[in-house]
Amino acid sequence: MHYHGPMSGRRESMLFVRWVFIALLFGTTLTVSRLYSKEVDTSEEREEAYRNIGLFTRALEQIRGSYVDADKVSYDDLIEGAIRGMMATLDEHSHYLDVDAYQDMQDDTRGQFGGLGIVITMKDDALTIVSPMEDTPGFRAGLQSDDRILEIDGETTEGITLAESVKKLRGEPGTEVWLKYLRPRTQDVQEVTIERADISVASVKDARMLEDGIGYLRVTQFNEPTADALQEKLDELSGQGMRALVLDLRNNPGGLLRSAIEVSQKFLPSRKVIVTTRGRTFGDDQVYRAGGRDRLVDLPMVVLVNGGSASASEIVAGALQDHRRAVLVGEKTFGKGSVQSVMQLEDDSALRLTTARYFTPADRMIHEQGIEPDILAPMSPEDWRALMILRAREENPLDETELSEDDKTVEDVQLNRAVSVLKGVLIFSAKNGR
Repeated sequence: MHYHGPMSGRRESMLFVRWVFIALLFGTTLTVSRLYSKEVDTSEEREEAYRNIGLFTRALEQIRGSYVDADKVSYDDLIEGAIRGMMATLDEHSHYLDVDAYQDMQDDTRGQFGGLGIVITMKDDALTIVSPMEDTPGFRAGLQSDDRILEIDGETTEGITLAESVKKLRGEPGTEVWLKYLRPRTQDVQEVTIERADISVASVKDARMLEDGIGYLRVTQFNEPTADALQEKLDELSGQGMRALVLDLRNNPGGLLRSAIEVSQKFLPSRKVIVTTRGRTFGDDQVYRAGGRDRLVDLPMVVLVNGGSASASEIVAGALQDHRRAVLVGEKTFGKGSVQSVMQLEDDSALRLTTARYFTPADRMIHEQGIEPDILAPMSPEDWRALMILRAREENPLDETELSEDDKTVEDVQLNRAVSVLKGVLIFSAKNGR
């Protein structure tokens, strides 16, 4: 006869959960080992894994059986919390994506989503704006690169994960979100209420001829359509007699690695290294080289960068600089050079896990270092914002974003410097018969 009272049931539950976790752990370990040729666990490591999974299981069941609020201790909630906690101990860019957050991330890469139009990251354990996308609610509200968000709707961001903050900032178009933020450059703390909107971002904008055969275009982010859109604009400019190009990556927060490679290879000879990613072991290293067609390998170029140029932008800028394919003008870039791999789980949630770091062709690490321009040309965030508003008004004369009288006459000193550089290159080339 078997007694199935509370203690017996708990023991059976603990044993069941324990063996489930052990099976999951070693099933996963074996699968990863076969797929990626990782080192096989030693017997000591296996014993350590057993001990720690047992400890985890006992803690799980203690919480399940004793925590005061029964509605907070379902297995789903506790396991999800454990995963979030594991990711939070790694680095500021690794985090758990629940089903909604994973869907939002997929929407981002397609170039359309709802929210404020700001790209955020964790920097020095603070929720930091990488760049506000131009002509979006966040940009019009005056948010700037490197602003630190302190509160969202009255709740502190201290200890918040990136995924959680994205969820708080997203919402139905027309709804509002209140932010308190610190501007490190001035140490001012400001508050603002912003109305959410549908964000649809054109990744290639403002393609036009400037003067003396110098073409200009801006890449605002690197998503799936970017390379094709860029090629279309390059063809148009070439048809108008383009002899040199200004590629503007200022305030471009990055995006897809694949997109950065596809853009870079348009300006590099075949097989030239674009970027190297280095992971935990030697076998994780990958070297990405130029391929494809439709290259402009002899076109004189300047790339514009600033503190809002990050990630994929830094890959492109670093590759073109190292191969001496372009002169970089502007300011030091943001320094976001780690690789996050997205690993989908069975319930359509995912892990966004740092698995490698980016290195330029000259073996420079981008992460927390940034890319220094060849020609330093400072421009204040206020002047940059005024410039973007003026450009937005050219596209939409009904734009009523406020500008001071001084702002209305602001000059793009970085673009002016780029044009001067290219004029000199063209004159030199003409004298030398190139």
